[in-house]
Amino acid sequence: MDEHRTPTHDPRRAPSRRAVLAGAAGAAALALAVAPATGAAAAPPSVATPSLRRAGARALDFLQVMTDAYPAANGDGPVLAQSYSDQNGLFSTAFVYDEALSICAALATGTARGEALARRLGDGLLFAQGNDPTYDDGRLRQAYNVGPYVFYDGVPQPYGLRLPDGTANIGSQFGFLGTAVGDMAWPGMALVQLHERTGEQRYLDGALAIARWITTNARNDGALGGFSFGVTAGDERIPNVSTEHNVDCVGFFRQLAAATRDRSWLEEAARARAFLGRVWEPGGGYFYTGSDDGTTVNTDPLPLDPQAWSWLALREGRYARALDWAGQALAATDDAAQPLSQLPDGVRVSGVTFSSASLTSTAVYNGLTVDPQGVWLEGTGQLATAYADRGRGQADARRARGLLGQITVAQDLVGQDQTVGGAPLPADSGVVAATSVLDTGFGFAYFQSQHVGATAWFLMGVEGANPFVRGGLR
Repeated sequence: MDEHRTPTHDPRRAPSRRAVLAGAAGAAALALAVAPATGAAAAPPSVATPSLRRAGARALDFLQVMTDAYPAANGDGPVLAQSYSDQNGLFSTAFVYDEALSICAALATGTARGEALARRLGDGLLFAQGNDPTYDDGRLRQAYNVGPYVFYDGVPQPYGLRLPDGTANIGSQFGFLGTAVGDMAWPGMALVQLHERTGEQRYLDGALAIARWITTNARNDGALGGFSFGVTAGDERIPNVSTEHNVDCVGFFRQLAAATRDRSWLEEAARARAFLGRVWEPGGGYFYTGSDDGTTVNTDPLPLDPQAWSWLALREGRYARALDWAGQALAATDDAAQPLSQLPDGVRVSGVTFSSASLTSTAVYNGLTVDPQGVWLEGTGQLATAYADRGRGQADARRARGLLGQITVAQDLVGQDQTVGGAPLPADSGVVAATSVLDTGFGFAYFQSQHVGATAWFLMGVEGANPFVRGGLR
C-alpha cells in the first residue's frame, strides 16, 4: 500500500479504505538506460526551453484559477485550491497533498505572484489545521470542501472552506476524513518552505505541529520500522507502512531539522530512511511499495512514486537505478489510434504509468475499460523532475526535457473545455491526471480531468525544483 492521494473511481459509491485515507522521440527517451549516478550534480544542466517556460507560466495560471474558484463562498476568508476539474466528479474537493504541491511549485517560480499564491494556500492549510471540528492535535484531514455544490443525493453543500460556526469544512460527503502520514509530511514540507521564504514563524509552527502528530501517532513497531500509514476517520490506526510515506518523512524531517537547528528531527528522518533500505530490491533496482502489516514486505504491484521520490529525497547513488527502472519498466505511450484510448484524433503522448499492474489491467471504472497504455501525467512530471535533479550531464537533461515536452502536448490538446465551479478553465493551462482512464493497481483509477497535482509537478520540473530538499539538508 503506497498511495496517499485519492483520485475518483465512481464518485457516487462510497470510497474504499485506500481511497479514503507527443511523439516517438519522447518514447525513445524513456527507453534509454544509464549507469547509476553517484549523487546530484553540483549544477545540473537546465531543462527549461523558452517553450517550456511559457507552458510553465500557463500552469501557474491554472493553479491560480483553481485557488480563486469560489469568491462568493470564501470572500477574504481562507481558501484551498479545488484539486480536479468539475469533470472528475469530486466537486470542490481539495486534497491537502495537492495544496502542498501547489505551494512548492508556486514558490519555485521565484516570483511575487507565486509567493502570494503560496501564502494564500499555506494560510488555508493553517486554518484547516487550527479549526478542525473534532481534533486539536495538529492533524490535517485528507481533503476539504472549498466551494458550494449539490451532492449526488440532492443535498446541497453551500459553503466554502470556513463553515458558519468557524470550523473547517471537512470532506465528509466522500469520506475523506482520515489522516495519512504522507498527507501530513507534504504540507509539512510546504510550510517549512513558506517559513524560509517569508520568515513568518506561524508557518514553521504549523509544520512542527504536523511533525509531532506523525511521531506521536504513526510509529511502526513492526520489524520494518519507519512510520505507519496513519489513522481512519474514527482515529483508528492503520497498520500499513508505505514506502512513499517514509520517503516523504525523510524529506520533511530533514528540512525541519535545517529550519529549527534541532537535530532530533534528523533521528526521525533516520528512522524513515532505515525503512527504505529494508524495502529496496537490489537485484531489480527498485523499491517495493511497502508493507500491509509493518513486518512483511508487499512485493506487488510496483508503483512509480517511490522510485522517483527516493532520488529527490535521498540523492544516494546506490538508489539512482530506480529512476532508470521506472523509465523503462513503467513506460507507456497512449495513441488515439488504439481502441481503448480517449485521446483526441491524431494525438499521441508518451510517459509513464502508475504501477506495474497498470500495464496489464482490464478493469472498468465508470463504465470505461482502462487503457493499459494510459499515461499518468503526474507521475511523468515526477520522473522528469527527478531526472532533472539527478543531473547526469546532458543525458538526464534530455530525458527530463523529453518528458516535460510530452506533458505540454497534453496541456495543449487533452482535457480542453473543462470547468471549475461551472466556470471555464483557461485554455492550454492545466494538465490532466491521465491521458486515458488508467487503473493504478491499488483499487482506484485516474481520469482525463485537469489536476492541480499533475500541473504542479510539471511546473516544478520546468523550474528545476526539488521539493524534498529545497532549503533543507543536501
